Amino acid sequence: MLLPLFGLAVFFLWNTFQGGETPQEAWAEFRGPQRATAAPPAKATVAPPKEEASALPKVTAKKPKRPARGGNGGGEIVLIIDDLGFDGQPLERVMALDPNVNCAILPNGNSATAVAEKLAARGFEVLVHLPMEPQGKASPGANAILTSMGDDEIARLTLENVQSIPHARGVNNHMGSRATSDRRVMTTVLRSLPEGMYFIDSKTSGGSLGSTLARQMNVRTASRHVFLDDVLTESAVRRQIAMLAEAAERHGVAVGIGHPHGVTVRVLAEELPKLRAEGFRLIRASEAVR
Repeated sequence: MLLPLFGLAVFFLWNTFQGGETPQEAWAEFRGPQRATAAPPAKATVAPPKEEASALPKVTAKKPKRPARGGNGGGEIVLIIDDLGFDGQPLERVMALDPNVNCAILPNGNSATAVAEKLAARGFEVLVHLPMEPQGKASPGANAILTSMGDDEIARLTLENVQSIPHARGVNNHMGSRATSDRRVMTTVLRSLPEGMYFIDSKTSGGSLGSTLARQMNVRTASRHVFLDDVLTESAVRRQIAMLAEAAERHGVAVGIGHPHGVTVRVLAEELPKLRAEGFRLIRASEAVR
């Protein structure tokens, strides 16, 4: 037993005196290569399902910087709150945001008519939030305009939906990424609108023909620039409001669409007074269409 121990001691001393490895390094070499410990695999993250608004501009990492206007200009903003017409929504808080907030009501909402009457009585501009066929399997709800329908059925449903919302001055599409990209369907919808009614293209698809066809058919129109609440966090909504203000400065007028979510209404209540102080002005959709 002494002979191997004596040999090992000589091995360590020889490496040390030669100015090479330390005893610890020599011991590691003597033991031979060790097996590396594998790092635990990274957990896979599952992305939440995307909603219809797939044509949204991505939320920027940093809030765009705007020079303070101090009431000397800024731009005009059309703010549309979609998906109204149901019990339990914060309608009073929406109306408290600004007298020029535009309210889009779903015809298939369980309180659609009552909500439209209340908004009109308080002087708000009302739109029909027309349900239209999206890409994928999401349901646009009852009485939606589908690409599988013939022209007569599309015309009938369009008129029925519009007439079910009293005091409506315009229409914007609910979902509709498939239907608004179909020339036949969109032409029939626009042709079926009552005379004088405008169309706001929600632009849920980059391929939407809504505003292009509306101009060709002499239907007054405008297009959405920014969705405010595709991501339901306060920081994301604030960034989208900043993007909307940037678009209003750049184009003179910009259209933003939000929904009656608690976080959206809360952030708008905080941010709109700041925008007004910087010189931005909220206007009605009927003032922006051309």
